Amino acid sequence: MLGKIALRAVPSTGLVAIRVGGAAVSFLLLMGLRGRLVTPGRRDLARLVLYSLLGVVFNQFLYVKGLSLSTAVNAALLNATIPVFTLLVGTLLGRDRLSLRVALGTLVAASGVVYLIDPLRADLGGDTMRGNLLLVANTFCYGAYLAVSQDVFRRYGALTAMTWLFAIGAIAAVPFGGYHLAQTDPSNFGLVVWLVLVHTVLAQTVGAYYLNAWALERVPPSTVAVYIYLQPLFAFVVAPLLLGAGELPGLRHAVATLLIFAGVAAVTLGRRGKFEEEVSEHPDALAH
Repeated sequence: MLGKIALRAVPSTGLVAIRVGGAAVSFLLLMGLRGRLVTPGRRDLARLVLYSLLGVVFNQFLYVKGLSLSTAVNAALLNATIPVFTLLVGTLLGRDRLSLRVALGTLVAASGVVYLIDPLRADLGGDTMRGNLLLVANTFCYGAYLAVSQDVFRRYGALTAMTWLFAIGAIAAVPFGGYHLAQTDPSNFGLVVWLVLVHTVLAQTVGAYYLNAWALERVPPSTVAVYIYLQPLFAFVVAPLLLGAGELPGLRHAVATLLIFAGVAAVTLGRRGKFEEEVSEHPDALAH
């Protein structure tokens, strides 16, 4: 939703350049504080390039361009497909295990998001169709990224892997987006736009990507993905309380909250024992 504010002043490709470039610099600074950046082997570097394309470059360009051609409600609604794509891709590639509990938990949490957002408010056809298709492609790319990238996070650690992912992504995103960004006048952005840009880089990009990577070191991809359903819950329930704007929480929010937390719990709690067994067998996986 905040992305719509930034897109009023910044072109979509320019916003991607700011997000990816700003995140790359942030991760490099954090890596410098921690120590030396480990250089991956040739095979792992090729994997990092693929994961950067899926999770950073394609994901960001498709999302921001899709958002500029669609609506915030559509984007929030279509984001509910990310855990579904993560589960499907992970299962097809043998990276994740499909079980009835996980499938039902994902569907229950997704139904909570759909009920919260209210599909009747969405416009999935007409003038927004192109943007909606780009948003679906975005959710597939990010879902596939979560499904296939766990191995490098476990072996290199979240911070090292994310530093490489965004450094590689910046090589593609910054020159292309920077060209369009150079045609805008930053003096016209205003304080609100600048604050949104800072929040977008530090919270929505650096924070969100790192936390997902940190979680991927520890739990299956489908478990990480299902926590995405908590984001619209925060936006629709907590934000109005903090900002004093929007619809105050009511029965719809309460029902959606129960569905989302029930679905997340169903996916997460049953896998705790399996994770503890895996850690005991491979204790070095968390030594980052």
